Amino acid sequence: MLKSLRHSLALGLCALAVTAHAETELTVYTAVEAEDLQKYAQRFNEDHPDIKINWVRDSTGVVTARLLAEKDNPHADVIWGLAGTSLLLLKGEGMLQPYAPKGLDKLSPKFRDKDATPSWVGMDAWMAAICVNTIESDKLGLPMPASWQDLTKPVYRDHVVMPNPNSSGTGFLDVSAWLQMMGENAGWQYMDDLHQNIARYTHSGSKPCKMAAAGETPIGVSFAFRGARLKQKGAPLEVVFPKEGLGWEVEATAIVKGTKKMDAAKTLVDWSISHKAMEMYNEGYAIVGMPGVAQPVEYFPANADELIIDNDFGWAASHRDAILAEWQRRYDGKSEAAE
Repeated sequence: MLKSLRHSLALGLCALAVTAHAETELTVYTAVEAEDLQKYAQRFNEDHPDIKINWVRDSTGVVTARLLAEKDNPHADVIWGLAGTSLLLLKGEGMLQPYAPKGLDKLSPKFRDKDATPSWVGMDAWMAAICVNTIESDKLGLPMPASWQDLTKPVYRDHVVMPNPNSSGTGFLDVSAWLQMMGENAGWQYMDDLHQNIARYTHSGSKPCKMAAAGETPIGVSFAFRGARLKQKGAPLEVVFPKEGLGWEVEATAIVKGTKKMDAAKTLVDWSISHKAMEMYNEGYAIVGMPGVAQPVEYFPANADELIIDNDFGWAASHRDAILAEWQRRYDGKSEAAE
């Protein structure tokens, strides 16, 4: 009887342990496109059904601002899919938990924090592009742009939409890339000239391309992934890769310091740089963190690695606040109202 009771008690304790483990929930902050979140969670749960992901999703600038506001009382356990420059900023504030995930040695050096025990690891990279609605452009007699400089020509007056860098990571990668490619003085002069042709600045990096696909604007400065996906769905788009070079960003993952769910957080970060995860990222991104995994993506240039600029992420992160303040002072009058 006593033996049976002990056996039943042991089984009960095991069941409780399994139940407790099955109920592990992670609050994950992200700027990954909303339509991909279910896929990311589903693929992760195929390997780890005992960890539930509760997503908190918004544009890069909004997520970054929220994390900074919560610095002394963090709500997130993990950040899965946020710009590398944002994570460098958070690292500087002491908000990230250094962790060397399994498979770290398989990542490209460009896709990890430089410390021996990195505070963040990269997933994929997204790069700038111009989405041009061929039907609307033909109606208006607009030439097909081939360069960033082309967009400053008077023929494009009020026909260009681009993201606000204060809320959009895509907007910030554009602005920081122009300043790096052209030099700061020439870069701000370029943006002054471009501003004359801007119809409005959006708070989402994908929205300008979506607007172009829908015929709401002939030209949207956005990112290549969004343009390629909309074109695959039949939108009358030409995805243009400006000849001067393309700004780009690492999309990265990190553990938020102070999480009480460290084991589950480490499991997610391990998986985020796995071969399976890299194949998943490659469904939308031509450049992923693990060399040798990426297959060509339709409507992406085959030489994407050659088109992206030598991006100084450290410079972009350390100058981020000053860049955003100056941009807002000069151009915010054309920004759409916050949603």
